[in-house]
Amino acid sequence: MVIFVTYCYFLKMDKRHRAQLFRHRLKDALRRGGSNQSDLARQTGVDRSTISQLLRDDAARLPNAHVVGACATALGVSADWLLGLAEHPESAADLMASALTLTDAPRALVDEQIFDWHREAEGYKIRHVPAALPDMLKTHDMLQWEYGPHLGRTASQAITASAKRLSWMRQSASDYEVAMPLHEIQSLVQGTGYYEGLSRQTRLDQVDHWLDLSEALYPRMRLYLFDARRLYSAPITVFGPLLAVIYVGRNYLAFRDVQRVRAFSDHFDHLVREAQISARSFPDHIGALRRTIADASP
Repeated sequence: MVIFVTYCYFLKMDKRHRAQLFRHRLKDALRRGGSNQSDLARQTGVDRSTISQLLRDDAARLPNAHVVGACATALGVSADWLLGLAEHPESAADLMASALTLTDAPRALVDEQIFDWHREAEGYKIRHVPAALPDMLKTHDMLQWEYGPHLGRTASQAITASAKRLSWMRQSASDYEVAMPLHEIQSLVQGTGYYEGLSRQTRLDQVDHWLDLSEALYPRMRLYLFDARRLYSAPITVFGPLLAVIYVGRNYLAFRDVQRVRAFSDHFDHLVREAQISARSFPDHIGALRRTIADASP
């Protein structure tokens, strides 16, 4: 619909205005590509005199579709952009490729790709729904229990990387909002489900670690707990207005187009609005859960 409306507008534009827009964008594409008229003539198979005429300031006519297409291909831009039918010089395929990417996701969520995205978005709010508990908020023993069995010696690398991420976050200009389902925290505290077999002392230390961090980093880091029986969220991270990433297991699915990033931001903000435990009440909630561990038999 948008393309159709734009096309109709294009047809109604003054002929000289259309030619002026095409000439301006053709010159711009030549400049960006570090090319000249001779190069363009050779790459398109169009006479140099024709190219020169198209670029003249007093040119009042548009070339035929074949010439427009040849120029667009040679300069790596879209024909629609040259004609004023699109606002971006990239082709639709290039825009899609840059807007949506699929990258590898190591088992330990402290890899360099995630860290690069954090650094790229420094200064913006970062919204995060972790797959389990955020790695950079885990204790050494918690990380060792979780990653040791399958990472072996490299578990120490994940632990070191996690500590570096937390250290970086303490100094970063970004605000962090983390939303997790209530049952994830409860499972950890009770040592059930995924956390079955986790020692009582490790669970106590983990809760104490959270209490310390929630006090030291608030309000720059805010943690919310939502009821997964009412709301659902896949593991996602929204890096300000720049990028939204879904964690799908072996891969990250990353979106950079504005509409999708905004949609994921709205989704996260809905989780925050509907959270059963707010950032302000998180320490009290965690403290109450800690007492259930302390009161339980060893």
